[in-house]
Amino acid sequence: MLQEDLREMIDAGAAKFPADIVICNGQLVNVNSAEIYQADVAIYRSQIVATGDVSEYIGPNTQRIDATGKYLVPGLIDGHLHIECSKLSMTSFAKAVVPHGTTSIISGLDQYVVTSGLEGVREVLDEIDMGPLKVFWGLPFITPYTLPQSNVGFNVTAETHREVQKWPEVFGVWETVSEFVENQHDDVMKAIELARENRLPVFGCAPMTRGKKLNSVLCAGLRLDHESYDHQEMMEKVRKGMYVLIRESSISHFMRENLKIVTHLNPRISRRVSFCTDDVIASDIMANGHMDKLIRMAISCGVDPMTAIQMGSINSAEAYRIDHLVGSISPGRFADILLVEDLCKFEIDTVIAKGKLTVENGKMAYDLQPPVRSATLLQSMKLNPVSADDMKVRTELDADRVHALSLDVDFNVPFVRKGRNVELNVVDGVVQPDVENDVLYATVVERFGKTTTKPAVGFCSGWKLKAGAMASSCAPDDNNVICIGTNSEDMALAVNHLAENGGGQVIIRDGKVLGFLPLPICGIVSDLEPDVMAAEEEKLLQLARELGCDLPDPLFYMCCLQITAIPDYAITDLGVIDFHQQKTFDPVLRCGCSHGKLHKQ
Repeated sequence: MLQEDLREMIDAGAAKFPADIVICNGQLVNVNSAEIYQADVAIYRSQIVATGDVSEYIGPNTQRIDATGKYLVPGLIDGHLHIECSKLSMTSFAKAVVPHGTTSIISGLDQYVVTSGLEGVREVLDEIDMGPLKVFWGLPFITPYTLPQSNVGFNVTAETHREVQKWPEVFGVWETVSEFVENQHDDVMKAIELARENRLPVFGCAPMTRGKKLNSVLCAGLRLDHESYDHQEMMEKVRKGMYVLIRESSISHFMRENLKIVTHLNPRISRRVSFCTDDVIASDIMANGHMDKLIRMAISCGVDPMTAIQMGSINSAEAYRIDHLVGSISPGRFADILLVEDLCKFEIDTVIAKGKLTVENGKMAYDLQPPVRSATLLQSMKLNPVSADDMKVRTELDADRVHALSLDVDFNVPFVRKGRNVELNVVDGVVQPDVENDVLYATVVERFGKTTTKPAVGFCSGWKLKAGAMASSCAPDDNNVICIGTNSEDMALAVNHLAENGGGQVIIRDGKVLGFLPLPICGIVSDLEPDVMAAEEEKLLQLARELGCDLPDPLFYMCCLQITAIPDYAITDLGVIDFHQQKTFDPVLRCGCSHGKLHKQ
């Protein structure tokens, strides 16, 4: 992350140089002292150099911004975000969120890592430096995040940490999943040990983790967590010394539930609580906002505006140990400042980011162009064509009908998949999907040229597709090609279409491409303008609706099938995964009973 010359900034702070910009006549929202008072702000290059009476900092060429009638609010921080899930490149994502007051995010850039390796990440970090949005990068604790380990384009190992933790862009160890800590995975243990040596914080991912399991991960040094499924779980984490983040994403909505630890249990713990979106899509941002939306939601739940703004700024900065750089309007920090007329309505008029007037009247103030992309970022799709025969579930059982386990969407808890025991027809050794009873085929096809085995195919429920198939090469955590469908022919066409066109998302019916969203950068993101991306997302959503799906976001829910860190089941290129046993299993059951003791209904 680019910072100014130290000696020059010391002199600028002493008013030996005139400020580039002075913001006058505003009411400063001081999140450090929880006060609001009239103060001017002086900015030199990318940093704040003075607040209060800044008359000595004004020179003949100093730009003045009149903030009469407005509050000066620190730029907002998204405390945990998989940027790539937006399907927007870094440049396009900045265009989407900076007008909504987000000036900093914490991210592992993990989908770039697994698809393009360190060389690709280096390009992305350079792209970030050229734009208005700051990314505080946490090197992923390992890649992939799957247990057992699936096949991806690049594996982060202990040796990666030995080298990369010393990069100046690295601010911690990202998303350390509790199961890897419990299992004392060798590479993960070494990554944490190296973080201790390098004095880097370890960011946690501990969903549904309480009691002895929570004690165990805390003893490993996990500093914070963004994955609490109810406020009691979150409160236990706070009581045991964790910083916690309330997640409100495009498909997982925990704000109102988890905010109860402040509104119902103990308002004095609010400074240990901050916000994140985790996964957001362009259509949601364009319609509802980003971090500004979370501020408004918190205020609507009864949180005082000052407290809500602290949760969206300084609290994250302190949790991640970056409050010397961002999080408040204070000398020495990056000049990330929002102008807001009404703190309760929290509608952002003007944004200064990295000391530059970036947003005026809610619109980008200058043209932000993406860089030229290298082959490293544009040539990640290396899978061989698949056939319809590859997209079938076969069994050696001599029966006309068999029992199987289908990955079933849990509508009460986003991301979670339960096991649904189903009985399916068998024709010539092929177990058939049951469209009428919402049992579809599901597969993940390895797309980095690492394997030669045929794809593993299982079953999923909850999508209610009546025809066709859909597929995506943007799918955390692995970003292999995930595909679900009512028939193997359309599924094969969907996978092959993505392979031939550099990745993206596609919907097929009766051998025809109904909709295709190209994602040429690593097969996961695009340089499309945010409003164009939002329109494309809406087109795919309507196509899925026409095929019978009524999920809030059918493609996003499908993409999450590869995540093995959340119970009870997942599917990767290795096959169907049992979260609790952390191993693959045959979805065609050998008897009429459930798979294991965990999945009886």
